[in-house]
Amino acid sequence: MTEKTAQLPIGVVVRRQPGVTRWEKWAWRAVAVLPGAGPADWRELRREGEAVEYHAATCTLEVHRADTEAYLVALSTEPPSVYVVLRASEDPDAEHDVEVFAVTASAFEAQDYLDTSEDIVEAVPMPPSLIAWLSDFVGRHHKEEKFVKRRRDRVDTELVEDGRGDARVRQEADVYRSPAGRRKQEKLH
Repeated sequence: MTEKTAQLPIGVVVRRQPGVTRWEKWAWRAVAVLPGAGPADWRELRREGEAVEYHAATCTLEVHRADTEAYLVALSTEPPSVYVVLRASEDPDAEHDVEVFAVTASAFEAQDYLDTSEDIVEAVPMPPSLIAWLSDFVGRHHKEEKFVKRRRDRVDTELVEDGRGDARVRQEADVYRSPAGRRKQEKLH
């Protein structure tokens, strides 16, 4: 651990259950995290009929002091959540359709993954030990930033020459003329 960052191994529990449509055989969902977990590779934890929970992987949760505002958002959700990113497996012969891609405590980073629409992003409740660890980090590093309203530049907008383009480019007519009119003008010259 350095002063600027902190790391913690996080085990990810993934639940596989039958899909609800004929196009999807299995539905995958991250359901829990295990702070301080050891290495894992799809170790079966529990089975209830066709539903199975696996300790799918252990990832490193890394937090940075510059992102404390995003961690505060994650801590303030009800319940406080950590975000697990699941991605489709690249190996077509893999036993499991998904792989654990990342774990983040940043609500903003989770939103970035959601924007791609290719990943499954699950908000998983933080265990009390993870809440305490993250709260301690945020408490040591968070600095409230004062809002500063941006001021406009003092530019005189009245100097605009309507209908003319860049003054450095020599033109004979209006820049908004139609392409057909331009071709006629070029034929005349």
